[in-house]
Amino acid sequence: MFSNPFFDDRADAGEKLAEAVVGELGKLNLTAQEAVKPIVYALPRGGLPVAVPIARRLGCPLDVVVAKKITRPDNLELAIGAATADGHVLWEKQKLQNWRLQKSALPVAQNNAQSLLADLSPGRPNVSAAGALAILVDDGIATGMTMAVAAKALQSQQPAALWICAPVAPADLMGFLAQMGDKLIVLETPHPFYSVSRFYGQFPQVETAEALRCLQQQTEWRS
Repeated sequence: MFSNPFFDDRADAGEKLAEAVVGELGKLNLTAQEAVKPIVYALPRGGLPVAVPIARRLGCPLDVVVAKKITRPDNLELAIGAATADGHVLWEKQKLQNWRLQKSALPVAQNNAQSLLADLSPGRPNVSAAGALAILVDDGIATGMTMAVAAKALQSQQPAALWICAPVAPADLMGFLAQMGDKLIVLETPHPFYSVSRFYGQFPQVETAEALRCLQQQTEWRS
């Protein structure tokens, strides 16, 4: 664990990220502000506790884009790509395996994503990113694969703009991440990086029940 973490926990990171997002919105001229219809999209499960303070501050809907890493069956730590529940796929070019391996690994990731999406569906709002300001949030970015495929999925819905937001990510990923959307908001870019958890005081696994509760909280700020 990092000796002096940047964030106490995901809620703390979310509050700090919300400040940055509100600050960026404030830079838009008044006419543009009024035209903006933001929707916050979290990558579950860890991105949801970070996204809640942002959606609350903006008084806007909170939804999810479910993306899962595609991993080798013989090495579940090695990501060779990522896939979303709605069928978008991205392969890691440096780690492309033979076609047979890709064919067997992809359905596992897609099934996992679809299963999680089904579990979270009771808390999801009925919204579309089309014409909206889509604000895509995770608790941190390590390789960028799941964020990239989630951004690809949202871009297919033709939002007015897509903002990529995370509390922490490696400095050497900034160029790659900036290409995914119209604005990139990352609070900390430490080097060396190693892992997202290192920069949090508390970083427990977010269970599906907690993720669902995060989505259901939006009834508190949306009428």
